[in-house]
Amino acid sequence: MDILQHLITEIDKSLTIIQNDFDNYQNEFFTKKPPEFFCLELNGEAGELANLEKKIWKGRDIHLDDLAEEASDVFIALMNYCNSRKIDLAVALSNKLKKIEEIRLIRKEHGLDY
Repeated sequence: MDILQHLITEIDKSLTIIQNDFDNYQNEFFTKKPPEFFCLELNGEAGELANLEKKIWKGRDIHLDDLAEEASDVFIALMNYCNSRKIDLAVALSNKLKKIEEIRLIRKEHGLDY
């Protein structure tokens, strides 16, 4: 099995379970919010992560724990957004990876990096 097929198999197997568990957790313990809220939250959390990267780029010492926390917030917000929009992230991600691989192979044939 090639690396892409292995990755897709693992995504299909694991991400579906993770996404469903996030949905159950969100529905059990938190107030229902519309997809637009989660989209805005996702952008806000990604912005906070980007701000830490900007600080690193400028030479500030940012702890890995801070980056990990913000990355986790982005992941949680993405899970909540996908669930609120009924997006099967495993299917969407697998499809996207296949498209990326098609483009990568075409570019490789032409001696180009992706």
